[in-house]
Amino acid sequence: MNNDKLEEILNRYPPSREHLIAILQEVQEAEGFLSREAIVRIAARLKLATGKIYGVATFYNQFRFQSSGKYHIQLCRGTACHVKGSSAALDCLERELGIHPGETSADGLFSLEVTPCLGACGLAPVMSVNGEIHSCVDEIKIKTILTALRSSAAAGGDEL
Repeated sequence: MNNDKLEEILNRYPPSREHLIAILQEVQEAEGFLSREAIVRIAARLKLATGKIYGVATFYNQFRFQSSGKYHIQLCRGTACHVKGSSAALDCLERELGIHPGETSADGLFSLEVTPCLGACGLAPVMSVNGEIHSCVDEIKIKTILTALRSSAAAGGDEL
């Protein structure tokens, strides 16, 4: 994110801690993640230690500290998904993508996140790709989805 855009966001809010989450959300929306540079600037503006900013940002699952891939995969690990096999789905995703939760693939195509619940328990196990829910995922379905995403990316497409 360029300095002008960050400054524009910071100038929309009074320099008060009560606006921290809104600022973090807006910065992440603009940048795609919370960079170290942005956190340092936010801390300076709000007169807070960077550790306090990180403390708040790491408390909430919505904030990321590195860029997401073109396809951001969220795998539900809630109770229903766990019982129905999300552990095996996670193993498959890690093998197929060569990354672990919180990481982005070297080619920038995929990022992987484990989430406590996606709110689709009746469809367990579920995963989301850029907000699109995929139900009853197993190894075969995951490999099919990933193949389609890779093909779409190679063709210059944005969607599955």
